[in-house]
Amino acid sequence: MSTCPRCGATFGCAMADALDAPCWCTAFPAVVAVPGVDASCWCPACLKLHIGAQQSSPETPPRD
Repeated sequence: MSTCPRCGATFGCAMADALDAPCWCTAFPAVVAVPGVDASCWCPACLKLHIGAQQSSPETPPRD
């Protein structure tokens, strides 16, 4: 079991648990990096909230 660094919830991660199946996170769009986390995942609820917030906020233009 893994622990979400954002909310403290425990959740299963196929990579961390060495399961022979795709992780639940592969069902989410691979468009957002989890900020400020060193090789750690967020739980399904926190990741869903983060992706939703990123998708609803206006895009920031790239810096030169």
